[in-house]
Amino acid sequence: MPASQAQSQLLACPQDVDDPQRRIGQLGAGGGPDPLRFASMSAPPQSGSDLDALLCLVGRGDTDAFATFYDRTRTRVYGLILRLLRDPGYSEETTQEVYLQVWRSAAQFDPAAGSALAWLMTLAHRRAVDRVRSEEAAARRDLRYGAASGEPSADVVVDTAIQRDEARQVADCLQSLTDLQRECIELAYYRGLTYAEVSRQLAATLPTVKSRMRDALRGLRTCLGVS
Repeated sequence: MPASQAQSQLLACPQDVDDPQRRIGQLGAGGGPDPLRFASMSAPPQSGSDLDALLCLVGRGDTDAFATFYDRTRTRVYGLILRLLRDPGYSEETTQEVYLQVWRSAAQFDPAAGSALAWLMTLAHRRAVDRVRSEEAAARRDLRYGAASGEPSADVVVDTAIQRDEARQVADCLQSLTDLQRECIELAYYRGLTYAEVSRQLAATLPTVKSRMRDALRGLRTCLGVS
């Protein structure tokens, strides 16, 4: 459904609601988005007001608006989650969980409090962080079981240690950046914003944002010892 049509129907949204789990399954073949498909496509252009209008319609039970909202935002949501989880399978599952949550809670979206994209990316970030914590808890249980049984899992021990060490190292290196550089990195890589969106968010010119991002990434590479 075109965004202009979505906006014109805000006062007359249909009340019949399809099964959201079936709809999500239809949108993501095989139970989740195809990461190879994501890697080869870019999100279609849209304005923030278009997404706001679509999300308001989703909150009123409009499944067509939900499908359009999904298509326009899924690459960014999947990309953010993949950067946090670093596992395509877990990222596909978590992306689907995010959109099921969108369907269930879209009525709570308040355009006056922020954009639909910011609302969505906050949901995605929280869901991904929850998944990370869940996996870490499972790893700790495996470690405890291994210690009790006398058969520790070498893979679990090594992977957990590496991930935690990398996370600490990245956090330390982020602190070595200037405030402006760190803010650019956090907006682009933790909230999934494009450079243009970072520019608008910080009220800075696009060349300035690109320069800060370039310097920040160079600083991180040096700090992390990446050649």
